[in-house]
Amino acid sequence: MFVGPDNPLGYPAPYWFLVLFKVLGFTLHMVPMHLWYAGLISMLLLRATGGEQAKRLSQRLVNALPLVIAMGINLGIVPLLFTQVAYYKAFYPATILMAWPWFSVIALLMVAYYGVYIYVIGLRKGELSLLRGASGWVAALMFVIIGFWFANSFSLMTNVGAWGALWEANSFAGAATGTALNTADATLWPRWLMMFGLALTTSAAYVVVDTGFFAGGESEDYKRWALGMAFRLYTLGIIWFGATGSWYIFGALAAENRALLLSMPALILTALTALAPGLPWLLILTGRGGVTRGRALLTGLAQFGVLAVNAVSRQILQNAELAPFMDVTAEPVSVQWSPMILFLVLFVVGLGVVAWIISQVVKASQQPAAS
Repeated sequence: MFVGPDNPLGYPAPYWFLVLFKVLGFTLHMVPMHLWYAGLISMLLLRATGGEQAKRLSQRLVNALPLVIAMGINLGIVPLLFTQVAYYKAFYPATILMAWPWFSVIALLMVAYYGVYIYVIGLRKGELSLLRGASGWVAALMFVIIGFWFANSFSLMTNVGAWGALWEANSFAGAATGTALNTADATLWPRWLMMFGLALTTSAAYVVVDTGFFAGGESEDYKRWALGMAFRLYTLGIIWFGATGSWYIFGALAAENRALLLSMPALILTALTALAPGLPWLLILTGRGGVTRGRALLTGLAQFGVLAVNAVSRQILQNAELAPFMDVTAEPVSVQWSPMILFLVLFVVGLGVVAWIISQVVKASQQPAAS
């Protein structure tokens, strides 16, 4: 049995607390993460193939990425922390099996981060040389690879039955070489691609938010064009998400897990997860002629809801996949109050700082000289 042993100290907080912040943290992380995962490569393609308005939109989104990436990395600590605490029995063995790809995420992220900075500096100076232009594409590739490694690690975490064969094929003298990947798992590929489709919809929703809140100095022609592009990008994302999601549920999931998702009461959440992107899509469709701050905010909140129900569905399925090997809700609990209180205080303060930063960006965007 490759599943990790019980922790004699137990959980430091009740399971509901751990899973609440795991899901909430992942939802918050997905918002900025989607912008560099699918948004960056989408905007690079738009700049390479589109006209003047396309280049302007591309520059606006990419110009925000240094701040977006910093926020996304910090928000990503929360779900990773609570995954390690609540799912340690499965998380650590899985990431040991693929240790080198997992560790490479740090190096890839550094390359991508610097690549974005180099590209953005070139855009701001109006001197997008071959090297600076290439750095943007390298960064986009690094982010896609990072997404693939994460899809590998979290699908491998629940693919416990395959660990033995992977260890035998990737070990030396009884020690894991850290080179195993979960590529033989039927759920990996649609799961990875489904997240990319969802990221396309988030990128489109961000274009609406950017147009409503941050594009005060832009022309009305640009705003109408950007909203039309947001609609087309969101439509592409919905189609992509629907196709890969159907592949994931009907073509890749184990029969018992598919039956769980398609039976009551989980069927309600499954249907909501599938249909939720329709609300932001309708808001963008009906607002292509012009967008107010209120509609932009409503679109952003609707997209946040899309990500939230997706995260909840993912959590339910993750527990179901691990159920034959462990009961994550049955761990003993030894509450550690001081770390819990410190975390809650810092979490609230951190979100407050993020909100303040965003408010300052909104104010600055309304100043004509700041454009």
